[in-house]
Amino acid sequence: MDITTGAGLIYVGIGLAVLGVGLGIGKIGGHAMDAIARQPEQAGKIQGAMLIAAGLIEGAGLIAIIFGAFIK
Repeated sequence: MDITTGAGLIYVGIGLAVLGVGLGIGKIGGHAMDAIARQPEQAGKIQGAMLIAAGLIEGAGLIAIIFGAFIK
């Protein structure tokens, strides 16, 4: 495998990381909206938990992107 193929695979991995982060945050947001629709009085707690989970997913995705960028 030459260097161009390896670099291309790194970019594919970064793209997959971004795609996974987007899907994960979207799923969390959708399920949070379902939960708020079922129990509107708990909206504040649900939103807080959703934001914490989304932040953790975003952080893991950012770390994956940074590691992918430095592997070159």
